[in-house]
Order: sequence, then C-alpha cells, then structure tokens
Amino acid sequence: MDKLLALTMFVETVRCGGYSAAARKLGVSTSSVTRQVAGLETELGASLLNRTTRNTNPTVAGQAYFEKALFILDALAEADTAVADRNAVARGRLRVSVPVEFGRRVIAPHIGRLLAQYPELDVSLSLSDQMTDLLKERIDLSVRLGSSLASEDIISKPIGRFERWIVASPDYLAGAGIPLQPQALLHHECLRFDYEGMHQGWVFRSPEDCIRLNVQGRLESNNADILREAALDGRGMALLADWLVAEDVRQGRLTRVLANYEVNPGEANGMINVLYLPNHRGSSRVKVFIAFLEEILSY
Repeated sequence: MDKLLALTMFVETVRCGGYSAAARKLGVSTSSVTRQVAGLETELGASLLNRTTRNTNPTVAGQAYFEKALFILDALAEADTAVADRNAVARGRLRVSVPVEFGRRVIAPHIGRLLAQYPELDVSLSLSDQMTDLLKERIDLSVRLGSSLASEDIISKPIGRFERWIVASPDYLAGAGIPLQPQALLHHECLRFDYEGMHQGWVFRSPEDCIRLNVQGRLESNNADILREAALDGRGMALLADWLVAEDVRQGRLTRVLANYEVNPGEANGMINVLYLPNHRGSSRVKVFIAFLEEILSY
C-alpha cells in the first residue's frame, strides 16, 4: 500500500464527507478511494470512518488520525515549497497574519494586484489583533504595529511608519468644545483601546514637554473600528492610527485635534514591522510580500 496516497485519500474523504466527493476532487475512481481507506483501517486494526447512506464521518479514532495525517501532509507540502521557494519566481502558499483593521483597510484593497502579479503564489491571510506564535501557528510572516518583538528566534524588519491622531466628530466638538491642551481631555469622553485587559494612558510629547494622561470614558474596545464608529457617531474623542481615519478627516467626518503633539510617542510605537522566522530568510514568497507591503505603504 502506498501510505502517502492512502493518507491523502483518507484526508480528502473526511474533508469532503464521502468517498464519491473525495474521488471527484482527486480525479480518481470511487473504488480507488474506498480501497485505500479500507487498507488503512486494516493496517491500523481500527475503524476510521462511520458510513451511512447519506454521509461519512470520522470515528473518534478517525478524527485523531485525520488531524495527525493532515499535519503530515501539510508539513510535506511545506517542505516541498521551502525547497522551491529559493527560486526566482514566488510560488506556493504563504501564510500571513495581520491586525484586523490594518488588513481590511490597508491590505485588502490591493491584494488582488499581488495575486495577479504572482499567479503561482497562494496567500492565506489571517486577520487577528492577538499576538501570533509564528512557529506554533505555522505563520510565514506577521505584520505588527508598534513595538517590535524581535529576538534571536524572530527576525523583525521595519517597513513603514504611522502616526496616532486624536479625532472626534464635528458634532461632538461643537457640544463639548475643542481641547487646546492635552489636560483638557480629562474633561472629555475618551474612547479607549483595550490592550488585552490593560488600560494604558495617552502620552503627548511636544518640543516643550511630555504629558501622560489617564483619560476616562464609558466605551473601550479591542477593535479600533468600533472606536472609529463611535467617534463618527459623536460619542467622544478617539486615539486612532492615521491609516484608519485619514480619509474621515479629509472628508470632514472627523476632526483632528492637538495636532502639534506627538501622541503615544516612542522609538518603536509608530513602526510597522514584519516578523518572520530565520528559516524564511531568502524566501521568495516572503520577499515579494514585504515588497508589496512597502509599495502600498508608500502611497
């Protein structure tokens, strides 16, 4: 028995929910798939699939075997890609993790151009504001905003910068007044970002001084667009990235205040970094995606 072939047919049977569907996807006969899966069950001495007239589902043992088999097949495909990845042409699957709103607002409008330019490149784009374990989650490249997490085990490359702006709707400012000094925000409703349950103050720096404020407000969220929508609705002052609200400011939907201050300043706070593992150094897939990011960030 060709074990690799049998694993492939078993995995597709579970994914497709039946022998016939798996056979159609693989371009083989249904009897071939049935025979290979039966051979696996005989070799293992265990039933892997529950078969009914309507569908086919894995047994408890089959589910555990499916997860292991899927890992093996994915690892093999990754090994093949890693060898081919040193070629001049970017090809194969690239797994990328990016912050939710950055992915939606900055990357999504341009991703089609990347796919058109590299027809042999497959991109798996995961949107998450959580810290990504590159090795455990098998991520090839991660985009992080703010402080870098570079270490001996992770390569960090800065690809751009952004600013954080204090913004509010014209209606809110008409009622609550325009703050002319950072301290005035202590008397405003402030829409705050939730850093994994930690409240962080807003820091303002000018050539003359540096001010840290523990602003307060009735709404906090771990999603920046929630705060943006609340600001648009006149609910208060928000501290948000320029790439998220620049168009709103241009269109007059939001107004930037305290523009003469650098907000939440720090050497790395305004950096956009890409992170990847050392074994991806020289990867053509990673290189073209980094170049793609640098291009769209230069607009």
